[in-house]
Amino acid sequence: MITNKYDVIVVGGGTSGCACAYTAAKLGLDTLLIEKNSYLGGTITSSLVVPAMKTSDNAINTNFFNILCNELKNIGGCITYSDGNAGWFNPELTKIALDKMMKDVGVNILFESYIDKIEEKLLGYIVTIGNDNTNEHNNELLLYTETNNIVDATGDAKILKKINGIEFLNDNDFSQPINLRFIMSGVNYKKFSQWLLNYDKNRDITSATDIDGKIYLSTAYTWDSCVDWALKPLFVDAIRKGIITEEDSNYFQIFSVAGAPDSIAFNCPRIIDTTLPRTDAYIKGRESILRLSQFCKEYFKGFENAYISSIANVLGVRVSNRVKGKYIYTKDDLVSGKKFAHPVVISNYPIDVHSDKKNSSKLQKVYKEYQLPIESLIVKDNLFVVGRCLSAEFEAQAALRIIPSCFSMGEGVAKYIAKTI
Repeated sequence: MITNKYDVIVVGGGTSGCACAYTAAKLGLDTLLIEKNSYLGGTITSSLVVPAMKTSDNAINTNFFNILCNELKNIGGCITYSDGNAGWFNPELTKIALDKMMKDVGVNILFESYIDKIEEKLLGYIVTIGNDNTNEHNNELLLYTETNNIVDATGDAKILKKINGIEFLNDNDFSQPINLRFIMSGVNYKKFSQWLLNYDKNRDITSATDIDGKIYLSTAYTWDSCVDWALKPLFVDAIRKGIITEEDSNYFQIFSVAGAPDSIAFNCPRIIDTTLPRTDAYIKGRESILRLSQFCKEYFKGFENAYISSIANVLGVRVSNRVKGKYIYTKDDLVSGKKFAHPVVISNYPIDVHSDKKNSSKLQKVYKEYQLPIESLIVKDNLFVVGRCLSAEFEAQAALRIIPSCFSMGEGVAKYIAKTI
């Protein structure tokens, strides 16, 4: 029995999915958003991916991003850093802001739910939805609904895999290491920032700023020898003493957290074994987190009373399945700044490829703004993809997977659907 009919069903309540569902509903479409977790936000909330990376000042489809920033600022969960990046989010408060935004425009949300089955019909789909209480003996808990359009925002093309005839790109020999991020709290910011700025004079790597009377900062280190890292002696000494392993030191990056004046977010550890089963990756990541926290307490002034306050629920995945859409976006398209009739993203973020080997990661600057066409998000009529599993070559995807570009993809697809209905 069909219980309802929607103009669009968005599967996946992460960055691109939220932007798509919000925009679609705001444009008057009956919208259903299906999310496997009990909250929205995806990489921001589940994987603690903060802050969002800064992109072009000429970016398009940014209404959702700007509204989210304003909602978060109203509850103390967002700041604009000294480089003009407005995407310094608080992961927990982002959950609350997104709930409010979806409610404001009338998005129907199903938490702890998933697509069990999809049946194609002439001008749309019949969708069977399950939830955490559904099993083979409780079919009455299944929800049957109908939609004209489906948007796969799962990050791994989970919905597209359920539909016959969908092709995927075959360059999956390329991969990038994953991360398991964490947060430490109880940091004496004044003491730490003063020590850090004195220790590292390179303001391209280490910076700090005062915003509304609170200190915000960032710094980084990797095991690559092609950069003169100020923090290198500390990591070398800690490896020698057995406090951390050499692999623990392969990538280290920290940021302040908006609205949390004693907390530091870690963009690490980076788990370099790309063949490791997910269960093993979580365990290995948490072991590394403990060692890195001990390292910080030992070597960083101001961390003496700090503690691990949060570990990401979900691994930070940089690349996954990518679908073959109406247009495959290429590295040449990106580097040349090729123009398209119907762009959904304009960006200048570099090609960012992490490697499991020393001195092999790539951060290739681009010297022209590039455009992503809507055709790279159209799989076929009434079927769309947004987020990191878009139709793009590996290195092109490596520039487009960042949060602001995913927001723009979701918003752009919603606007496209609204025009075609």
